Amino acid sequence: MAPQIPSEQWAQVLEATGKPLHYKKIPVQQPGPDEVLVNVKYSGVCHTDLHAIKGDWPLATKLPLVGGHEGAGVVVARGELVKDVEIGDHVGIKWINGACLSCGYCMRGDEQLCQSATMSGYTVDGSFQQYAIAKAAIVARIPKECDLEAVSPILCAGITVYRGLKESGCKAGDTIAIVGAGGGLGSLALQYAKAMGLHTIAIDGGADKGEHCKKLGATSYVDFTKTQDIVADVKAATIDGQGPAAALLVAVQEKPFQQAAAYVRSKGVVVCIGLPADAKLSNPVFDTVIRMVSFKGSYVGNRADTAEALDFFRRGLIEVPYKTVGLSELQKVFDLMEEGKIAGRYVVDTSK
Repeated sequence: MAPQIPSEQWAQVLEATGKPLHYKKIPVQQPGPDEVLVNVKYSGVCHTDLHAIKGDWPLATKLPLVGGHEGAGVVVARGELVKDVEIGDHVGIKWINGACLSCGYCMRGDEQLCQSATMSGYTVDGSFQQYAIAKAAIVARIPKECDLEAVSPILCAGITVYRGLKESGCKAGDTIAIVGAGGGLGSLALQYAKAMGLHTIAIDGGADKGEHCKKLGATSYVDFTKTQDIVADVKAATIDGQGPAAALLVAVQEKPFQQAAAYVRSKGVVVCIGLPADAKLSNPVFDTVIRMVSFKGSYVGNRADTAEALDFFRRGLIEVPYKTVGLSELQKVFDLMEEGKIAGRYVVDTSK
């Protein structure tokens, strides 16, 4: 029997850039021919959602906007062309909501680079609502044994850092520095890195975040609020003192991006994931050339990365540190995020 789908639902709606969210009832949409309607049970809260609210990225959001792109739920309706997703399947609403699947990027498995890609909670309504739409070909397939509450942050944070670690080129036994390690992305990056056989230098600020990082498997911790020379301290944390093979930057400030190239070892890789507003990269050309340092951007992940990241979680190798609040309390989460008071991840329960 098909599930009963209401005509209205609760949602958090951004009606004007930079203004508080409105918790209100809005209509439930119907899926198009190649889409599914997902009853979102839980949604992780990402720093990208805060950028969408503030409008400080060089990419306009739709307005009014329902944010969110870490939505885990159950398929309750599907379009007539959808054959490989069933009613009752557990799926995830990701940042990439849809793509053309026929351009050169999509054909190579880089659908996140598709010029026609739509973004959940940015260019189309996302998962801070009880029922959300997504393209059936793009939704994450969540194994039934996975807890939807705990898995929701994997749908962006997990996939993103997992892809970034792959982009670093690090092999088992290598050391990688994770900058912003105590936050939502960093907390997962530490665990994925450990599961992949990497040693990690966690970089963040404060003793509490240091303890948090150590519990998640960090090999060592550098507190940027106390160090007198972060380059020397990061290098000293490696076995040979030459610095880590790579740095994974999930920080939300510009300064760490300027520091990373100085402490990675020669032929090291700086992987940029975090997106501080208006930030720029700068490094001396001479040093970059003679030390053969590489800079890479890593942008979310594709469908294969999604399946792999979820499999690490399914096997119990990744534990998401999170706190759950009701969807009605979402604005409080963004207030804490603005104040830099979040360790780990927040998840909203759409039923509250």
